[in-house]
Amino acid sequence: MDIFVILIDSIISLVIGAAAGYYYCRNLSSRKMKDAEAQAEDIVAKAEARSKEMEVQAKEQALRLRNEAEKEIQRRRQEIERQEERVQKRQESLDARLENVDRKERNLNKRQSQIDKRTNELEKLNEERLAELERVSSMTQEEAKQELLKAVEMEARQDMARVIRQVEADIKEEADRKARNIITLAMQRIASEQVSETTVSAVPLPSDDMKGRIIGRQGRNIRAFENATGVDVIVDDTPEAIILTGFDPVRREVARIAMSQLITDGRIHPARIEKLVEKAREQVNKTIQEEGERAAYEAGVHRLHPDIIKLLGRLKYRTSYGQNQHSHAVEASRLAVIIANEVGADVNICREGALLHDIGKAVDHEIEGPHAIIGADIAKRCGVNPKVINCIASHHHEVEQESLEAVIVEVADAISGARPGARRESLENYVKRLKALEDIANAFPGVEETFAIQAGREIRILVRPEEVDDYAAIKMSKDIARQVEESLEYPGQIKVTVIRETRAVDYAK
Repeated sequence: MDIFVILIDSIISLVIGAAAGYYYCRNLSSRKMKDAEAQAEDIVAKAEARSKEMEVQAKEQALRLRNEAEKEIQRRRQEIERQEERVQKRQESLDARLENVDRKERNLNKRQSQIDKRTNELEKLNEERLAELERVSSMTQEEAKQELLKAVEMEARQDMARVIRQVEADIKEEADRKARNIITLAMQRIASEQVSETTVSAVPLPSDDMKGRIIGRQGRNIRAFENATGVDVIVDDTPEAIILTGFDPVRREVARIAMSQLITDGRIHPARIEKLVEKAREQVNKTIQEEGERAAYEAGVHRLHPDIIKLLGRLKYRTSYGQNQHSHAVEASRLAVIIANEVGADVNICREGALLHDIGKAVDHEIEGPHAIIGADIAKRCGVNPKVINCIASHHHEVEQESLEAVIVEVADAISGARPGARRESLENYVKRLKALEDIANAFPGVEETFAIQAGREIRILVRPEEVDDYAAIKMSKDIARQVEESLEYPGQIKVTVIRETRAVDYAK
C-alpha cells in the first residue's frame, strides 16, 4: 500500500513538473518571438531608410551622368560642325581645281588637234622630200637606208677598232711592265754559261797513223767498234781526228770514252774493244746516275723515282738547238721558283714541273710521240703529282694547261731557251722558219705582202685596205699569231704586225 502511495506521489510530482516546465518554456518562446519580431521590424525600417537613401543617390548619379553626356554631345556636335566646314572648304577647292583641270584639258585638246594637224603636214612634207630625194639620187628609200647603215657600220667599226687598240695598248703596257719586272728579276738571279754543243763527237788522235790502227786489218777493228757501240765511225781527211755519229747521245758518249781509252792504251783489237766499251758503258751509267742526282739536288727536288733520276742524268748528253738539256732543266727550275714566288704560285709544283718538263727528250728517239706527252706518261707511271704531270704535258700545249703553275713552267722554259747564247739553229732551219712564217700570213685573205724581219722575231703583213678594215686587221693579227703558235716551234716570241694604209693619188695635168 505504501508503495502504491509512493508511486502515485511520484506520478503527480512528475505531472506537475512537466506542466510547470511546459508553461516555462512557452513563456520563454513567446518572449523570444517578441524580441525577434522587434528586431525584424527594426531591420525593415533600416532597410527602407537605406533604400530611400540609395534611390536619392542613384537619381543624383543619373542626373550627373546626363549632364556630362549632354556636354559631350554638345562638344561632339561642335567638332562635327567644324569638320563639316573644313570638308565644305575642301570640296569648294576641289571643285575649283577640277574646273581648272577641265580648262587645261580643253586647251590640251586644242593643242593636240593643232599638233596632229602639224604632224600630218610634216609627214606629207617628209614624203614629198623622200620622193624628191629618190628622184634626185636615183635611189629608193630602202637603198638609201642600206647605204646609210653601211656608212654608220663602217664608222662604228672604226671607232670600235680604235677603242680596242687603246684598251689593248693599255693592258699590254701594264702587263709588259709587270712581266718585265718579274722576268728581269728571275734572269738577273740566274747566271748560266752560254752553251754551244754539236750533235757529233770528235775524238782527237795523236797522229794520223792511228787511223789505220783504228780501222784494222780489212776493217775488222772499226766494224767491231761499231757493232759494240751502235755508232758510226767516220775516218776522213780531217787531220788528227775521227768523227763519231749516232742518233743516241748516250751511245755516242760511250763510244767517245771507249775510243779515247783505246787510243791512250794503244792496244786496238776486237777483244780489247769489247772490254773497253763495256767499261765505258759502266762509266757512263755511273755518270748518268750522278748527273741525275746532281740536277735534283741543284734544283731542290727530293724523293724522285730512280727511273726519273736516270732520265735526268741522260739529259746530260741531250741537246736542243745546241743547248744542253741537263743544264736547261736545272736553269728552268730555278727560274720557275723565282717567278712562282713573285706571283704567289705553288713553288714546289713549279720547281719539280720545270725540272722534269723535258725528261721525254731523254727517250724521244726510242718512243714515238711528242716529248712532252712521253715525259708526262713516264712521270705518271712513276707516281708523280698530277699537277706536275700537267705541267710536263702542257708546256708545249699538247694538252690544256690546268693551273697557274703550268703556265709558269712554260714561261721558265721559254726564258731559259730564249736568253742570248742559249741556243743556235742552222742556217737551213732558220730559212725554213722564216719561209713558214711568211707562208702562214700569206694564206689569209686580203694580205698583199708579208715580210719576216728581225731574224724571225717579227712578221709584218701589208693588207689591202679596200678588203680589210681596221677591226678586221686587229682580228687578223690575232688569228695569225694563233696560227704561228700552233704550227711552228721557235725560241722566244714573234711579234705580228698588220699594216693597213690608204693612199690617195692624183695627178696635176
